[in-house]
Amino acid sequence: MQKKKLWLILAVVLVILLGFLVWLAPSATTGSNTVPNPLVDAQQNSISALTGNTASHGTTQPFVSTSQQDTEVNCQLSLNQSQHLIVDEQTRNCFEYFITQYGEKQIDQIKQDFTRYMQKGYKEPALGQIIDLWNRYIDYRIQLGNLKEPNLDKQDPEYYRKVFALMKNLRTQFFSPTEIEGLFGAENTYHEYTLDRMSIMADPSLNEIQKAQKLKGLFAQLPEDWRENLEQLSKLEDLRKLTGDIKARGGSAEELRQMRMNLVGAEATARLEQLDQDRGQWKSRVNQYLTQREQILNSQMSESAQQQAIAQLRQQQFKNPQEQLRLETFETTHDSGGKLPFAE
Repeated sequence: MQKKKLWLILAVVLVILLGFLVWLAPSATTGSNTVPNPLVDAQQNSISALTGNTASHGTTQPFVSTSQQDTEVNCQLSLNQSQHLIVDEQTRNCFEYFITQYGEKQIDQIKQDFTRYMQKGYKEPALGQIIDLWNRYIDYRIQLGNLKEPNLDKQDPEYYRKVFALMKNLRTQFFSPTEIEGLFGAENTYHEYTLDRMSIMADPSLNEIQKAQKLKGLFAQLPEDWRENLEQLSKLEDLRKLTGDIKARGGSAEELRQMRMNLVGAEATARLEQLDQDRGQWKSRVNQYLTQREQILNSQMSESAQQQAIAQLRQQQFKNPQEQLRLETFETTHDSGGKLPFAE
């Protein structure tokens, strides 16, 4: 259950981060120098019930929009033994579920539906807490759409760090520290980690080997559950970027090896080197085949004889049916003058 919950949090955070990083499009209502209204861009989130005192509901059709008719209202809010609301990611997901109806419903109608829905399932003191937090959350989301973009290059990690700082500062105007941690704690963890990664990657004083060392240290600082779920995503992305940087400047094989050792360790480095070797052999075989095929096509043989000779050449050098299937893509690309799709 804990791992499932973490995956759901991560999915939500990734969606939010995507929106966070593409906050550059002009808003239809606020002008090109402002962030678009998040009420328009809000994403429907999914949650799982926690153990403890929760309230569930039955028929929900009057409270959902047309696009949500086949869904259940995502509002399994948790209460403590004193019947007070426990503010956590479920609380935010509940709010966002209703906010996703914006566009199909006016915001005033959404607010009324939310209040009526909560009145059906919750009593005081939790009900008053929920409605109060909901109203502040709506106000926060509206004000989020009015934030001004920093006057910085959008390729600069500092641009996104300033945007994040603006978001965090705005939250303090609407929520207590406990509420901020409950509503945004998971998102903040991922944002901080991502921004730190961006800063390391953009640091001109570091070479790729040093960047790999710092990235590995940064990853080690994450909570264990986050490391387990982010390991493949982060390391694959970092490997691609640092490998591309080394190759782009003509770095040596030893530099590539040291970078990999620092980032993913000896065992993974050995596997990557074997993969490099396999790719190199495939590239050599394909290029040799295409050269010989070209010679056949430029020969004085009849067309039928050429095709027979090419088929024989293909069968001799690529006996595996899967390799022959892959080879067709290279033949087509070669004949059209395109760049051969070798994996790098």
